Amino acid sequence: MTSVPKLGLTGEQRFVVDAGKRITFADERMPPVLATPWLIAHLEYTARDALATCLEEHERSVGTYVEVEHLAPTLEGATVTCRARVILVDQMVVTFQIEAHDGVEPIARGLHRRRVIDVDRFRRRLQRKQGA
Repeated sequence: MTSVPKLGLTGEQRFVVDAGKRITFADERMPPVLATPWLIAHLEYTARDALATCLEEHERSVGTYVEVEHLAPTLEGATVTCRARVILVDQMVVTFQIEAHDGVEPIARGLHRRRVIDVDRFRRRLQRKQGA
């Protein structure tokens, strides 16, 4: 890492809930709302992007843990704001407090951990696995 992430380092990302991010089982009785897997993905992206500012060229971060409480539904067309804040750094593992808001109410909160990895080493590990 070029610098150790400081406690309180934050990231923020916004996205619009479109047809591709809504639940797939919506019908005339079930309104088209944001699917939980897409919400979690965007919370992870937010943490990843915040941590990227601390990484060296050969490093990336990978998600290793997610605990999210999806608190409220969000309709298609709404803009969601995701935030991630560093709350713990343990060597190469960084823990974030994550949350999301849809402009009306909080829609998610939880924890997310990311591990900093060396991309070349990661690739070699996958090549060995592929050859096995």
